[in-house]
Amino acid sequence: MSYDLTPSLVLNAYARGIFPMAESRDDDDIYWLEPEQRGILPLDGFHISRSLRKTLQREPYQIKIDTNFVGVVEGCADRSETWINDTIFAIYMDLFRAGHAHCIEVWDKEDLVGGVYGVCLRAAFFGESMFSRRRDASKIALAYLVSRLRFGGFQLFDMQFLTSHLASLGGIEVSRDAYRKKLKAALQADGNFLRQPQAVSAHQVCNE
Repeated sequence: MSYDLTPSLVLNAYARGIFPMAESRDDDDIYWLEPEQRGILPLDGFHISRSLRKTLQREPYQIKIDTNFVGVVEGCADRSETWINDTIFAIYMDLFRAGHAHCIEVWDKEDLVGGVYGVCLRAAFFGESMFSRRRDASKIALAYLVSRLRFGGFQLFDMQFLTSHLASLGGIEVSRDAYRKKLKAALQADGNFLRQPQAVSAHQVCNE
C-alpha cells in the first residue's frame, strides 16, 4: 500500500511501535510492520568479542558522526536485495535534515567503508540498517553507536528483527507487549545523540 510519507507520520508510527519498509528497491509500495517478536540490543548487553576488541584498540579507521548521512544510506542500500526504495530513502533524508536521524560512519582515509543509521525519538533509538566494506567495519560502527547511546541517556535500542549476526553481538528478542512497555518508558525519558563528543577513544568504547 502506498503512502505519502512525512517525518511526522513516520515519527508517530515509531512512537506506536510501527515502522515502514518496502519489499524491494523496485517496489513503490510501503508497508507498515509491527513484529510479534521484536529485536532489541540491551545497551548494557553489547558483546565485544576478543578479536573485535583487538581491532578497536588498533583504531584502524576514523569514526565520524553525521558527516555523510546520504553515503551511509546508499551503502546500506547497495546490495542485491534491499528494502530501501526511493520513498524510504527520501523520508530518512527528511528525518536527517529535521534532526531526527543520525549515523555513525567508518572511514579508511578518504573512503567510507562502513556505517549504521537510525532514528531518534526521546530516549529510543530505532536502528535501521548498517553496511560494511571492510572487515568488522559495521561491528565497529555498532560499538561506537552503543557507546554514544549509553552516554546520551538512551533506554531502548530497537533493531526491529533479530538476526544471528545481531544475536552474536548481544541482541535479543522480546514479545510485542514487552517491547511496547520498553518503548513507552523510553518515550517518557530524554536521550541526546549528540551529547557525547565527536572524538571518542577506542579505550572508552571497549571499557564503558
